[in-house]
Amino acid sequence: MTAALRDAIGVEHPRVDAAQECRIVSLVPSVTELICALGLAPALVGRTGFCIHPRLTLEPIPKIGGTKDVNIDKIRQLAPTHLLVNIDENEKPTVDTLSRFVPNVIVTHPVAPEDNLSLYRLLGGIFGKEAEAESLCTRFGEALSSLQQSQPLRKKAGPHRVLYCIWQDPWMTVSRDTYIARMLALIGWEQWISASEARYPVFRWDEPLLDNIDEILLSSEPYRFTEAHAEALERQLGKPVRLVDGEMVSWYGSRAIEGLAYLRTLSLS
Repeated sequence: MTAALRDAIGVEHPRVDAAQECRIVSLVPSVTELICALGLAPALVGRTGFCIHPRLTLEPIPKIGGTKDVNIDKIRQLAPTHLLVNIDENEKPTVDTLSRFVPNVIVTHPVAPEDNLSLYRLLGGIFGKEAEAESLCTRFGEALSSLQQSQPLRKKAGPHRVLYCIWQDPWMTVSRDTYIARMLALIGWEQWISASEARYPVFRWDEPLLDNIDEILLSSEPYRFTEAHAEALERQLGKPVRLVDGEMVSWYGSRAIEGLAYLRTLSLS
């Protein structure tokens, strides 16, 4: 018996019939890239302005706003059969509104690297791309195994305590209950714990946190931190500060395969 295709909120989705016209709008940059990796780019009729990979493939696809400031009327005009959203990246009231006229709203919410496997199989199963999904699963498994084999000596030495910064004005970080923190944990990097219960807490540098971290990480997204930011903050705080590629650490989907290889380079540098 074929397994049910349930999304992140437990909704079961039907498989697309081979004769059915499929029109996909994606509000999630990393999932848009995954859709293309599965060979579904011809069915993509709308994307956000942040959906930029693969660039040449996506250039002709209409933009429908950002991940949070969505142009609902434009999406309505595109008449999608399927909408791809994410719990963290998209606003629930917007998704609720879109669900009134989009027949199939697929909700994603990977919170650990291994969740990519079920994400590949969910989308591959819905859109008839099972073979492509299994190919991605194989590649992900190989990349994860390679990363794990490179880590035993580092893990034995104990965790490297980090503060992963995603925004400034106000300064914001991530909780340990996030995909980013669990990606970092693969190389023995332990994300700082905030007293706040928020998934993306605000913090202040005048808190007594510097004694509890070994290194500060500035992500290149969503805030566009640069090497200049890293150098200035290092001078200000007297702690090591490193700029990291936010796409490689935070993007799930097909990008996660490259992300695992990127983590290996971070751990060795």
